[in-house]
Amino acid sequence: MRHKLTEIFATYDPHLARARQTASSRSMRRPVDGDLNIYRPDDDYHSSELPLKPAAVLIPLIDHKDGMTVLLTKRAQHLKTHSGQVSFPGGRCEPEDTDAMDTALRETEEEVGIDRSHMQVLGAMEDYETVTGYVITPVVAILQPEFKLQIDASEVDEAFELSLDYILDESNHELQSRVWDDKKRYFYVLMNEKHNVWGATAAMLVRFAKLINGTLS
Repeated sequence: MRHKLTEIFATYDPHLARARQTASSRSMRRPVDGDLNIYRPDDDYHSSELPLKPAAVLIPLIDHKDGMTVLLTKRAQHLKTHSGQVSFPGGRCEPEDTDAMDTALRETEEEVGIDRSHMQVLGAMEDYETVTGYVITPVVAILQPEFKLQIDASEVDEAFELSLDYILDESNHELQSRVWDDKKRYFYVLMNEKHNVWGATAAMLVRFAKLINGTLS
């Protein structure tokens, strides 16, 4: 699987071009992919105004001998936004960050204590726009399992792993709907025994799975 992933991203993101995007270049460019594609809103539901708020997350693939997993976090309950939700390590770009890759690696170090020396960055997925006005670059990296988690309790309640095989199985990608403000909105959910992955995190995993499976349109 490691060889397959490396080959895919060598073509999909040659020379880490997406991963090396700067915050300023992303803030003024509206991505093709995002919440609006999934929510299927009526005409009165509009995109956020430019400039967007640039952010980056890491999709960390842990290369265990018995198969790869994806490391996810559960946001701390006391946070003002998205508390208790499952997410990737990551966050908003800071002025000192060189590019999206730098943001994703820095945030991963800060949130779960994994040093970037354990990571091989493969590239990045297409940017993803959220309804809250963020443009997120999902950076994909393979991690060697010889690391010790050091969770920052101010941001993260726990970190856990999901099997990559489970994520790549598209029968596990469920599109659900709910009525918000008298409008039906749609969102992806990847359900498992302990955690429900949904929203933007699930949508990015669905897109990642389709890329690896060769079913991305």
